[in-house]
Amino acid sequence: MEKPLARIDSHQHFWNYSPLLHVWMNGEMNVLKRDYLPTDLFPLLVQNSIEGCVAVQASQTEEENTFLLALADEHDFIKGVVGWVDLRSHQVEQRLAHYKGSKKMKGFRHIIHDESDGDFMLQADFLRGIGLLNQFGFTYDILIYPKHLANTLKLVRRFPEQLFVIDHIAKPTIREKKITDWKKELEAVAAYQNVYCKISGMVTEATWGSWRKEDFTPYLDAVVEMFGIDRILYGSDWPVCILSASYEDMYGIATGYLSKFTQSEQEKVFGGNAARFYKL
Repeated sequence: MEKPLARIDSHQHFWNYSPLLHVWMNGEMNVLKRDYLPTDLFPLLVQNSIEGCVAVQASQTEEENTFLLALADEHDFIKGVVGWVDLRSHQVEQRLAHYKGSKKMKGFRHIIHDESDGDFMLQADFLRGIGLLNQFGFTYDILIYPKHLANTLKLVRRFPEQLFVIDHIAKPTIREKKITDWKKELEAVAAYQNVYCKISGMVTEATWGSWRKEDFTPYLDAVVEMFGIDRILYGSDWPVCILSASYEDMYGIATGYLSKFTQSEQEKVFGGNAARFYKL
């Protein structure tokens, strides 16, 4: 009998809290305003039978890369890092070549949904940077709101060889049960086979602390329909998820929903797809 694939949390964060770096943490997020480190996460992974994780950037500096890569070197359960580089920089090619030497650097991300320019991802210098990622073997995490999906379609259409993953199912407004426009626009993006999707971050788009598992079912149904089991990755978004749910709650939403799928299909979502996407 084949051994089940390792379970991977494809999206979580570590930080030493700094009000200067973590400016996105507003007054409603005081629970996040402390250090969150591997020693905090590891017991949660063990309790939920998860064997590894992918650490994703939470501030936009290369010092963040150094910090996360050092943690990954120290803790074997951190299987990969999604960092940040200035993709608009004229030196981006040299920086990507530098990170190619780091075994656990798997890809990059930019916090697009916080940019004041709604067309940020279509800027010529940003597109140039995206166009260099594939030759170095790096993935790109797309962090957006639904209003950015039209431009996301233009982005992924432009780079058919680049591996992309949509973070947090593109953050639909679950608390208001908004689904129609989000589904229509995400479906167009999902038609491109180089685009994957993380079922993560959903609890923070619902009413904090008073959601029901059933609130997420229509969105999960839509993601499965659009992307298929082979292009979906599970992620906790810990510790951000604790604004609305415990780690166990977030994992329980995913395991409960996916319990109707075969063991093989569940193994893909809970690890196999992440291992393939990020080359863990």
